[in-house]
Amino acid sequence: MSVGIVGYGVYIPRFRIKVEEIARVWGHDAASYREGLGIEEKSVPSLDEDTTTIAVEASRNAMKRAVEVKPQDVGAVFVGSESHPYAVKPTASTVAEVLGLTPNLTAVDMEFACKAATTAVQACLGLVKAGYIGYGISVGADTAQGAPGDALEYTAAAGGAAYVIGSGDGVIAEVECTQSFTQDVPDFWRRDGASYPKHAGRFTGGPAYFEHVVSCTKALLEKMGTTPKDYDYVVFHQPNSKFPLKAAKILGFEEDKLKPGLLVNLLGNTYSGSSLMGLAAVLDIARPGERILLTSYGSGAGSDSFSIRVRDAIDSKRELAPPVMYYLERREYIDYSTYARYRRLFKER
Repeated sequence: MSVGIVGYGVYIPRFRIKVEEIARVWGHDAASYREGLGIEEKSVPSLDEDTTTIAVEASRNAMKRAVEVKPQDVGAVFVGSESHPYAVKPTASTVAEVLGLTPNLTAVDMEFACKAATTAVQACLGLVKAGYIGYGISVGADTAQGAPGDALEYTAAAGGAAYVIGSGDGVIAEVECTQSFTQDVPDFWRRDGASYPKHAGRFTGGPAYFEHVVSCTKALLEKMGTTPKDYDYVVFHQPNSKFPLKAAKILGFEEDKLKPGLLVNLLGNTYSGSSLMGLAAVLDIARPGERILLTSYGSGAGSDSFSIRVRDAIDSKRELAPPVMYYLERREYIDYSTYARYRRLFKER
């Protein structure tokens, strides 16, 4: 049975802040951050936006493309995030309620840093293939945190991507294979009660991001019996611009195959939405028969890889919801004081 994506959608908040504006406030060298991270600007959630509202909007767009899916046919909703509004109360149940789905479903929040949503995609694939559910929805959404003045503040952004997983003629992109790679690596963490995460600086590169992204991708290629030449596009998790570019070079993928899904320079790192947002940008332009390799990354640490084949149904569904570029181009710039208010950097004592 062919199982894969029957609908996808994204949402990115309207507001943006430029690297220069953050650097101005902290007296940093803007050029060093812009060039070192490969970031020009990042998205910022408004006062009335959070992970739940972002997940809802992305899911609505995904369901617009999944035209054959009836609310009563959705048997699972998973929301991956590390910035859920509540410590105890699921985001997923709210998403299901707003979408008007049947109560006869499972809904749960998932967390594994920036790869929680790709793990949710794997869960949906398994449930659909086993016949336990007709369709499942996986959402990756975040309003990422970065301590004021920290390097993370330049990249921690907001946005989300949602995928409806199912089977049959409505599949627009078949998942041919998936592979995971996981180790205990303390590269990034936020303790209970802490407002902002901490990171291990340069340690987040070699033994963390590259070890997992490269190893997971190689394992998938070996399982599939494929090489980088067999793929038209490749998407990696995007904490900055340099990491995915370097990973592509290590693995032997041409840079042109990475560029269509590389959004971080104009968007920032949307954490759980990062790699799935890149995949959505590729699906916006990919043609039937083309192949996509996707590898996510989550600190702590792990990666999920997918081999995806685009199918004919994509041509009839692509225009049913706004593309990624619509949200990237729909932007309004704010200064740091407005950013601080929107991100609630001023804490009550």
